[in-house]
Amino acid sequence: MAVSTLLDLEFPAVSGKQVTARFDGGDITSDCGVLLLAAADRQLGLIDVIAASITDRRQSSKVAHDLPTLLRERVFAIAAGYEDANDLDTLRYDPALKLACGQAPRSGASLGSQPTISRLENCASRKDLMRMGKALASQVVASLPATTKCVTLDVDAMEDPCHGQQEFEFFNAFYDSHCYLPLLLFLTDEDGRQHLLGVLLRGGKPGNKGVRFMLSYAVQLLRDRFADLKIVLRADAGFGHDANLRLCDKLGINYVMGLSGNRRLHMLSTDIQMQACCKYTFGKAHWLERGICREFGRIEYKAGSWDKKRTVIVKAEITRGQLNPRFVVSDLPADDPEELYKFYCARGDRENRIKEFKLDLAGGRTSCHRFLANQFRVILHAAANVLMGQIQQAAQNTRWEKAQAGTLRLRILKVGARVVESVRRIWLHLSSSYPDREAWYTIHNALRT
Repeated sequence: MAVSTLLDLEFPAVSGKQVTARFDGGDITSDCGVLLLAAADRQLGLIDVIAASITDRRQSSKVAHDLPTLLRERVFAIAAGYEDANDLDTLRYDPALKLACGQAPRSGASLGSQPTISRLENCASRKDLMRMGKALASQVVASLPATTKCVTLDVDAMEDPCHGQQEFEFFNAFYDSHCYLPLLLFLTDEDGRQHLLGVLLRGGKPGNKGVRFMLSYAVQLLRDRFADLKIVLRADAGFGHDANLRLCDKLGINYVMGLSGNRRLHMLSTDIQMQACCKYTFGKAHWLERGICREFGRIEYKAGSWDKKRTVIVKAEITRGQLNPRFVVSDLPADDPEELYKFYCARGDRENRIKEFKLDLAGGRTSCHRFLANQFRVILHAAANVLMGQIQQAAQNTRWEKAQAGTLRLRILKVGARVVESVRRIWLHLSSSYPDREAWYTIHNALRT
């Protein structure tokens, strides 16, 4: 790589000595943690499986970078905070990123540039994208503990504002923006670990599009590996309608979904709402101090489009003197309506995972004009999410075991190192003042097994 010819950067003198900075350090990296991402990928086998899903239509005689290397470069850069492919024009020479992608830092060939990555993002067909999404989900399911008996699936949509002329971006009145509405499917295992199973990009007015496909394939993968697995679908009121209830019955899975209120539901739950009102009225001073008065119950309800009666959990809540009833439909045992409603409310933590995907891993960076290229991008961002989850699991028994992707990047991936390549060995001399070296040892050892 050519030495920078920029002017020296002057800083205030220290101890009578002039302080000058210059971009001529050579083989120095600020992202040594990408080697841990590479170890996580080797443990899961994720990138190789995704690469095998893509049909390479390039002329083999003109290929300088194979698909697995290009995908690793792009996914590792996204996880390290470089979601813009333009950054790869210089990062393609970064010694740590080259090592993570299987190239020697000095003697190895440089990685792909921005034009190469942009061509990669636009090369995938619909069939390629479908295979890529299935490959990612299959690797996540394969990583679950063999003793798994019960999992919870959470499905939700994410607003992805569009600021150009992307294909299939439409105005959505609910979000008051021109946007995409990607569909995200998360899996929570018995240990409470949360996994992103897949992301399906959808236009700004998608309705229920994609839910049947994603759920059906996820259930098939889970059943193939765990024959007697209990599966529970959890979703908000945007998904609590007849089509999804019938789908759950057909797939043989349980469900807990929000239900939009209507006149009939309010009439059937009058007794429960009155109990909450009486409790609040006769203990008003207590509830004013405590803030919220709640009463829970259950009713049987059948909407006009439903094929049968279903159990609905009612939460009658009074906050600041205002009655606010909420409804949840479920086929789980409802002996304790309050506990079942708390289980439904736990889905709120998925909002944190969506925020993590959208902000920390830039999952909303769908700025390509072509819709299929944007779907390709969100799959790569999902792959980066899976690898960061693997690092989080490896960080058990450290203070970063529950850290989100942004914190893991800052504290674990952003490590400075001087890279030296000799005839027989490649040395990475990490910063001697790095404060999280014990966590690094723990994560490194966990990812080697």
